[in-house]
Amino acid sequence: MSTETTPVEPEAPVADSPTIPDPAVAAMARLDSIDAYRGLVMFLMMAEVLRFGQMARNFPESEFWRFLATQQDHVEWIGCVVHDMIQPSFSFLVGVALPFSIASRMAKGQSRGVMSAHALWRALVLVLLGVFLRSVGRSQTNWTFEDTLSQIGLGYPFLFLLGWYSRRVQGAALAVILAGYWLLFAAYPAPGTGFDYPAHGVPADWPHLLGGFEAHWNKNSNPAWAFDAWFLNLFPREKPFLYNGGGYATLSFIPTLGTMIMGLLAGGLLKERRTPWSKLGLLAAAGVAATAVGWGLGAAGLVPVVKRIWTPSWTLYSGGIAFLTLAAFYLVMDMLGWKRWAFPLRVIGMNSIAAYCLAHLVEDFIVSAFRTHLGPDVFKGFGPEYEPFVQGVATLSILWLVLFWMYRRRLFLKV
Repeated sequence: MSTETTPVEPEAPVADSPTIPDPAVAAMARLDSIDAYRGLVMFLMMAEVLRFGQMARNFPESEFWRFLATQQDHVEWIGCVVHDMIQPSFSFLVGVALPFSIASRMAKGQSRGVMSAHALWRALVLVLLGVFLRSVGRSQTNWTFEDTLSQIGLGYPFLFLLGWYSRRVQGAALAVILAGYWLLFAAYPAPGTGFDYPAHGVPADWPHLLGGFEAHWNKNSNPAWAFDAWFLNLFPREKPFLYNGGGYATLSFIPTLGTMIMGLLAGGLLKERRTPWSKLGLLAAAGVAATAVGWGLGAAGLVPVVKRIWTPSWTLYSGGIAFLTLAAFYLVMDMLGWKRWAFPLRVIGMNSIAAYCLAHLVEDFIVSAFRTHLGPDVFKGFGPEYEPFVQGVATLSILWLVLFWMYRRRLFLKV
């Protein structure tokens, strides 16, 4: 995910055939914008412990808590809030880091074969780590592959392969992925009027069911759902897999690869021999264009903007926002040099895998330890209504301090 160092020198122009990044890219210095952006993404994920949804229920008249709760949840189907941008941003940044990682490893004398073997190993570990995290608290392994890490792992070998090709090839691969995934859904029979949605986890009166051509992208009645109804039942399960309650699907790794390719294009741009203002302008232009095209495809009724099944329009829309966010971080941190404010984010971003695992594994332990040593009412000092938020602040603080301790000792969990 993250890399030891980030080169800022460019590689030579490449042709449309496999090439080797210029090993002269040996003067290494981290692009702080990448670490800070990754840190923001991980912080938003870790901040789920603040329980804004519960706070909104405790204060039903408060627009403030209601707004925060909305932004900390996922939209039901079409659209986007802040929380929906966590996974695409994380995936995008994997692509951004790859050109720098390849150049760094080549500067250390690693061969392409060694790097390819490592890429396959990294992919396998990410997939299995995602399965492990989805299995915590269950009586047996929960073989499911919609976790962020699993989705990245499934697409990572293809991303690594594309990392050796020119932007033209990378862009063509992105176009093929988006067009092919659109065609897969468009060609799959849309659910008819007699389709039993309740039997597939969707209430018959669910307000987000789409009609007409867009019905091809309805929840748990599309080809990605059909694939999982076959594929996931090949694994040992507590009970047969019928549907995913959120509509998520294994095959979403294909358009997620598209998101990572968009990051790969951004990373290649940042490593080019261009002026910083030129890089900033191109990042911003790509962001505006991708966001507009993605939303426009949804508005035209060609394909809805749905994160849960990672539609092609969502890939472009969310990828465009990621381009714009990266451009903002690049401007503020790497061009203007305003970096100190982002130190807490960089502590998280430089240890993203550790942050991801800690956020999923130790919250209950931290809360239990607080109550054991400071009393069962430790979080009620501001009143019982504020208990979820105070508990979340305490938990989030401990998580950050653990990552800060690792940062000070240069303990970076890598795959």
